[in-house]
Amino acid sequence: MILKICGIVRIPPLSKIRFILLQNRQGKTRLAKYYVPLEESEKHKVEYEVHRLVVNRDAKFTNFVEFRTHKVIYRRYAGLFFSVCVDITDNELAYLECIHLFVEILDHFFSNVCELDLVFNFHKVYLILDEFILAGELQETSKRAIIERMSELEKLE
Repeated sequence: MILKICGIVRIPPLSKIRFILLQNRQGKTRLAKYYVPLEESEKHKVEYEVHRLVVNRDAKFTNFVEFRTHKVIYRRYAGLFFSVCVDITDNELAYLECIHLFVEILDHFFSNVCELDLVFNFHKVYLILDEFILAGELQETSKRAIIERMSELEKLE
C-alpha cells in the first residue's frame, strides 16, 4: 500500500523482523539479533528449533518455512544459514533479497567473507547489521550507501 501525504509519496516499511540468526551446519550460532524481547532460555530454544528446521530441509523445497505463528525465511551460503523470522503475511522474496544484500555487503567489507571473519569481527558484523536494519525494520537498501558509511566508521577507528 502506497500512501500519499502532503504530496509526498511514502511506501510503508516491511513488517517488523523478529530476529536474525546466522548459524553454521553444526548448529553453532554465529550471530543472533533479536528485535523482540525474549528470555535467554527462550532464545536458545528458538535457535535450536530454527536450526533443526532449516538444516534438515531438502534443497528442492522453498526457503520459507512456518515457525510457530511466524515465518522463517532462510538462505544457505557455503556452510552458513542466514535466517530471518517475520510475520506470516510478509513478502518472502523481499526478505530473501534482504539476506542476499546483507551477504553481499559482508563479502565486500571482508573481501570474500568466511565464517571466521564473523567470529573474530563480530562487532563489525553487528555494526553492519545495525546500518542495514534498525529496530527490526529495513532502513537502508543501498549497498553503496552502507559500504560508504562503514568506510567512514573505519576511518574513525
